[in-house]
Amino acid sequence: MMITATNKVEIAIVREQDVVPLRNRVKDYGVKAGMSILNQTKLITATSELVRNLLKYGGGGKVLVEEVSNGRDKGVRATFIDNGPGIVDIDLAMKDGYSTGKSLGLGLPGTKRLVNEFDIKTEMGVGTTVTIIKWKNG
Repeated sequence: MMITATNKVEIAIVREQDVVPLRNRVKDYGVKAGMSILNQTKLITATSELVRNLLKYGGGGKVLVEEVSNGRDKGVRATFIDNGPGIVDIDLAMKDGYSTGKSLGLGLPGTKRLVNEFDIKTEMGVGTTVTIIKWKNG
């Protein structure tokens, strides 16, 4: 099924203060898609984790937020783009319990479990792009 995207907004993330407006925007998109409070919370939690990674490891970047639909279902897609150093070992980064930051965050695997679709692309010295989709009924 083809995914169509509308109402795209780009939000620059350069400091910690940019996180709350992003979370609010993502919540607005979730509400507009008709998500339950539980699914909104999962989406916002995943967004929080990924935007913190963007700041901490990628030195900031931008997030694209858009409404998506695939015919039967509505949802929200968020794409996190940084120009940081990249991830050396994606397989390792996707393992539960792995952290380079000694944090108690969800990490990438925990974030992946909160959403319906999760894609990560990284290139050393170029940056990392993580795309998530949370469907209304997912």
